[in-house]
Amino acid sequence: MIRIREVIVVEGKYDKIRLNSVVDTLVIETNGFGIFKDGELLNMIRLLARERGLLILTDSDSAGFVIRDYLSGSIPPDQIKHAYIPPLSGKERRKTAPSKEGLLGVEGIECGIIEDVLRRAGATIENETVEGNTSPEVITKLDLYAAGLTGGQDSAERRRRLYGLLGLPKNLSTNRLISVLNSTMSRDKYIQTMHDFKWF
Repeated sequence: MIRIREVIVVEGKYDKIRLNSVVDTLVIETNGFGIFKDGELLNMIRLLARERGLLILTDSDSAGFVIRDYLSGSIPPDQIKHAYIPPLSGKERRKTAPSKEGLLGVEGIECGIIEDVLRRAGATIENETVEGNTSPEVITKLDLYAAGLTGGQDSAERRRRLYGLLGLPKNLSTNRLISVLNSTMSRDKYIQTMHDFKWF
């Protein structure tokens, strides 16, 4: 179990249970879309973001992105870090059927993957010594440009194809795409993926 400084925001109680088995930190639930009508909860999250920083970890489906966008618009961006779980098909054990989009939520993701996405998002790990420079190489806008995902005549179409191939929402901005890619794969994996698509 790792201890991190930031407060983590998740959608529901089962997500919180999963996170509590991975990290030692305060985990807050939005109660799904309940956050939209709960001013007191939002004010508490704002206070925690100001004091400790916030790490948003919602599901990879469209509802998760709506909640993430709402929080991003309500809290200064310098107080937020974004962690993204990979869009994996499946269903949680407690459910009789998969979600509408057929993707696993935070509660269904393996603990090791959750720890990895938190680290990739830049979570502040406390009481952990790091020797040397272990910061992973990150995917940048230049990498997207090299793959024809930005700045080209057919770049928007390529991005749409990529979203489909990776199971991502179709309305991601370029900056959000970079955040998602960095949270779900290494730069080496990204380059290999682009080679597999024959975009490099």
